[in-house]
Amino acid sequence: MKRRVVVTGIGLVTPLAVGLTPTWESLIAGKSGVGPITRFDAAGYPSQIAAEVKDFDVEAFFDKKQAKNLDLFVRYGVAAADLAWQDSGLSITDENREQVGVITGCGMGGLPTIEEYNQVVVERGPRKITPFFIPRVIPNMVSGQISIRLGCKGPNLSQTTACAAGTHAVGEAFRHIAYGDCDAMITGGAESVICPLTVGGFAAMKALSTRNDDPEAASRPFDQDRDGFVIGEGSGMLVLEELEAARKRKARIYAEVIGFGMSSDASHITAPPEDGEGAIRCMRMALRDARVNPEEVSYINAHGTSTSLNDRCETRAIKAVFGEHAYKLAVSSTKSMTGHLLGAAGGIEAAFTVLALYHSLIPPTINLDQPSPECDLDYVPKTARQQRLEVALSNSFGFGGTNGVLVFRRFA
Repeated sequence: MKRRVVVTGIGLVTPLAVGLTPTWESLIAGKSGVGPITRFDAAGYPSQIAAEVKDFDVEAFFDKKQAKNLDLFVRYGVAAADLAWQDSGLSITDENREQVGVITGCGMGGLPTIEEYNQVVVERGPRKITPFFIPRVIPNMVSGQISIRLGCKGPNLSQTTACAAGTHAVGEAFRHIAYGDCDAMITGGAESVICPLTVGGFAAMKALSTRNDDPEAASRPFDQDRDGFVIGEGSGMLVLEELEAARKRKARIYAEVIGFGMSSDASHITAPPEDGEGAIRCMRMALRDARVNPEEVSYINAHGTSTSLNDRCETRAIKAVFGEHAYKLAVSSTKSMTGHLLGAAGGIEAAFTVLALYHSLIPPTINLDQPSPECDLDYVPKTARQQRLEVALSNSFGFGGTNGVLVFRRFA
């Protein structure tokens, strides 16, 4: 019999703000975190906009020497984990540290550092490579650094499954607790790859929005004028605990994790099948794992990338799974405000889904001026909605045809 798992801590480093409360307040107010790229001169690129993290105080989390040897995605992930751990009030001691683990997701790792040191090698030779180069770039260094920093000696893993990585990390952490491998997990996703190679690569695929003259309106999921996603960065981390352990220490409980599903499209390296078949199976698997009927679900935090193909296929998948109930669901894409955080998306969107349940408040889909004809569900356009929610899903779908869905329940 599976043990029950609850969320007791949330940490957020996002394009909207650093910290849980300011991020949530900005999200509910419908603010956009998108603006012109400042990390490099993007004048020659088709897409010149991004959702960058702003006002991140490195010295609030690291000393200067330590920060110098960490890629930005690791800084964001460790900072979000710190915030989540502090929010949870969980003490990690010699008595329990072997029962506390870390599982994080990251899609691309330290690509900006790879760019930097490729130039160093070309211009100055291999002897100028820092010994910290490899530890700065490998994707699992987020989970490794968190474990070292907090003294967590339980399972330590990193999921690298493109844009589903954060969701897969939370789902695997949920299962490790549910099946008794450990009692608590710090989990989520981290990503920071706003650099020439990434922006140029996605631009070559024609995946990015080129609405450079109106950045805040560029990410517009489900809208007929959407023209691609906006690249974002940041981290979202959760503390998950076994229910009775959380109750014993009188922890605040945000929500319960009740289901997780994974599937593969086995179809195409970047494009989902038109009928959304892989997403359909994934949502059904997650609902079956959660032991809830489709009619019990009241909200879906959609993958909702603002690309023509994803938004259309995800809408079709939701209709296939939920039937007529699909038109009674609230479905919103918070990527309309945060941009697409790639491997970190599932972490922050799981947090947003949990907060929606906790506050009975649904984040909006901003910039939805005129829904695409095939996108005809209730996408909570422009304005947040006060509504009591019982069960909610968080969807993530990634390149390679990998899918992940989490199911959360309001904790009463």
